Amino acid sequence: MAALTVTAKGQITLRRELLQYMGITPGQQIEVDKLAHGVLALQAKTTHGLDAFVGCLPRPSKALSLEDMNALISKAWAGKT
Repeated sequence: MAALTVTAKGQITLRRELLQYMGITPGQQIEVDKLAHGVLALQAKTTHGLDAFVGCLPRPSKALSLEDMNALISKAWAGKT
């Protein structure tokens, strides 16, 4: 069991190996659940909704203009793709 020290501000620092074990990366938030008998459960906060999808697709090779996008949409609706 790893021992942690509480600072004068009431803060603790989790060691790198504990964070890696939990799959937590720098900048990620941690959720804390209070369990019975003074036990805390920590886990990486998961994103829900639109935030979960941001950045999941690769960047396009080139940006399309609105006219190009409208032309592609029109072709798709007409079944010509």
